[in-house]
Amino acid sequence: MALLCTSAQAQSKPVATAAPQPAPRPAFVKPADSELRKKLTPLQYAVTQRADTETPFRNVYWDNHEAGIYVDIVSGEPLFSSLDKYESGTGWPSFTRPLEPSNIRTKTDRMLGYARTEVRSAHADSHLGHVFDDGPRPTGLRYCMNSASMRFIPAAQLEAEGYGQYASLFKPKAASGAK
Repeated sequence: MALLCTSAQAQSKPVATAAPQPAPRPAFVKPADSELRKKLTPLQYAVTQRADTETPFRNVYWDNHEAGIYVDIVSGEPLFSSLDKYESGTGWPSFTRPLEPSNIRTKTDRMLGYARTEVRSAHADSHLGHVFDDGPRPTGLRYCMNSASMRFIPAAQLEAEGYGQYASLFKPKAASGAK
């Protein structure tokens, strides 16, 4: 009986309604191959799934200078920031470091007959490009990526696209010591 009373009392208590929270971002997963073939262009599929390389200087992001982040075209996992992008002269978008190191994995690639370090996305296993040790400071690394493996999200659209946690990276810094 006491159990019934407790249940009835619990049901009659007013419940505070909280402001609606944005839906949590779904886990970064790789869709089925049939979905990928529908979703991706032939070039995007060839680069991400078969480790092809797009043509230098004739790809969408090699000379993109807009503020924002680059995500895996397959899964949406955040990969690189425009804040770490630089002109490498190679014709592909190049970065000094990943935005989220946990979303990047590397492995040895011997497709050209010598060892290179291939860069892949951690969750979707998309081929992204290669990393070399001839980059600028502070890391000395050059993450040379294929535009076809990424989607660019402008800083102004980060919130709307579900990447709001990165928006503060692109906000102007307040002058220190200003009164």
